[in-house]
Amino acid sequence: MKTTIDIAKSLLDEARRQADRRGTTLRALVEDGLRRVLKADAKADDFRLRKVTFKGRGLHDDMAGAGWDEIRRRIYEGRGG
Repeated sequence: MKTTIDIAKSLLDEARRQADRRGTTLRALVEDGLRRVLKADAKADDFRLRKVTFKGRGLHDDMAGAGWDEIRRRIYEGRGG
């Protein structure tokens, strides 16, 4: 399929030189680059943060309803923070 794209002349010139060095065509070089970008994007979309839990009983009763400032203060209490 034919299409037209506008790219910087310097980039096109470098791509042509690269294709020549590789002994391939500009078309093949562009298609390879597009495949790599699409594959990398698809791989990035697959990321899922794994579920991490802690053994214990959860938040202490005296911290229920505490805001982040209070929680942080208690974490660093007595540690010079």
